[in-house]
Amino acid sequence: MLLFVVIGRANHHAGGGLAGLWDTFWPFAAGTAIGLLATRFWRRPAALAPTGVGVWLCTVAIGMTLRVIAGQGTAFAFILVALAFLGLLQLGWRVVWQRVPGTA
Repeated sequence: MLLFVVIGRANHHAGGGLAGLWDTFWPFAAGTAIGLLATRFWRRPAALAPTGVGVWLCTVAIGMTLRVIAGQGTAFAFILVALAFLGLLQLGWRVVWQRVPGTA
């Protein structure tokens, strides 16, 4: 998720140093934490569903909601990019993991 924030801020030439990075990062970190707890990830951390999908959707939905509350932008295109990039990061490794013999 930090990679998502760093790439996004770099592509938009956003300044602010560590404070700016934190402003963008914390809503998604909170969404991920809530998603991990809501899905009880410790039971099946590598499961695509419900763990992976639940964490992914919580990360984006709660992250965007917190951004609105904090007065940050949530353009439709940003929501789509967040869904795609975070889906790739949060679901992709689980798909690969399930394909490794003896891990699923």
